[in-house]
Amino acid sequence: MITDVINKRNVYDVLKERGYIAQVTHEEEVRDLLGRESITFYIGFDPTADSLHVGHFIQIMVMMHMQRAGHRPIALIGGGTGMVGDPSGKTDMRKMLTKETIEYNCRSFKKQFSRFLDFSQEDGAIMVNNADWLLDLKYVDFLREIGIHFSVNRMLTAEAFKSRLERGLSFLEFNYMLMQSYDFLELYRRYNARLQLGGDDQWSNIISGVDLIRRVEGVPAYGMTFQLLTTSEGKKMGKTESGALWLDPEKTSPYDFYQYWRNVDDADVKKCLALLTFLPMEEVERLGNLKDEKINDAKKVLAYEVTKIVHGREEAEKAKSAAEALFGKGSVDADVPGTIITKDQFLKNNNIIDLLALVKLIPSKGEGRRLVQQGGIYLNDERVDSIDNTVTEADFKDGSLMIRKGKKVYHKVTIE
Repeated sequence: MITDVINKRNVYDVLKERGYIAQVTHEEEVRDLLGRESITFYIGFDPTADSLHVGHFIQIMVMMHMQRAGHRPIALIGGGTGMVGDPSGKTDMRKMLTKETIEYNCRSFKKQFSRFLDFSQEDGAIMVNNADWLLDLKYVDFLREIGIHFSVNRMLTAEAFKSRLERGLSFLEFNYMLMQSYDFLELYRRYNARLQLGGDDQWSNIISGVDLIRRVEGVPAYGMTFQLLTTSEGKKMGKTESGALWLDPEKTSPYDFYQYWRNVDDADVKKCLALLTFLPMEEVERLGNLKDEKINDAKKVLAYEVTKIVHGREEAEKAKSAAEALFGKGSVDADVPGTIITKDQFLKNNNIIDLLALVKLIPSKGEGRRLVQQGGIYLNDERVDSIDNTVTEADFKDGSLMIRKGKKVYHKVTIE
């Protein structure tokens, strides 16, 4: 699996050209190392939910670029650090998860990673859980071996902690930096991992791990962070009306996933093409520089390419066909997200608000009433004018009814 990288283009240059890199601890050394030999690197993912989301996808893309260039990824699942919670980027303490929930989330992560990285070869990707070493640590021994190398004064200057001091930072969270740093040390000892990667909000934690290895083992270690996935206005991407944009098709359908990228702002298209696809940069530049109506062609390419990586070519083709059918002919038979209900369920929920709630198109009935009153709900392309509207069996064409919310959200309801 691991190939000779000497004659390939240095992956550091690839990552830099595509706009991934935010900060690096020792730029010349890291670039030289990545171009000279195959190395083992890692990225950590705390299992705060039962699915990875689009915010993780930047890190996954980097791991894929690195593996393609001949380097060995370690996907570190934070079964141990997840018991504490990372304070980075949070104004309040994270919700404490049960051990059972964390273990379930870890299993879900493992299943998803197999879609992106090659674990099949002897020298292929590795997946490990830091619960294997963190949960059995002896506290006093840990303080004596690891804690002695950390300055509290220096830790308090880290962005992860500074932003929390006014609101309150628990001692539990204060330990997170030590735990993540110890992860790096443990992965160096077990797998000779010499480079930690992560989002730019992890910079303080990463440089602490780099420093710990250099102090304890007396060997060089390195860190590199990547741009967070944000819009041109600086807001995090991946937020939808129904919540996060998940990589699990059961939580965000391939069609909804496709539609999200199909509708990104014009100003974000080039960046997304560079960061979230493997298209050559010449093509990224060409598509990203299209103007006016032609930028929609670039958005279609973006949506297809990202969906193909996350959900596979077949699902990307289905999503593309469904979008073209809906926005072209308005076909009710298009392969769009839908809900199958029984006739009894329909008869008990045939008021438009009740039906919207039943198929989970609205977060609350109050929101449903607001949407109807503002003219935002359509049945088979006809606007619903009243919150008292009763849906009848006659509204179903060949057993199906197409509901449209706003301009772009379609949902097919079928009576079984």
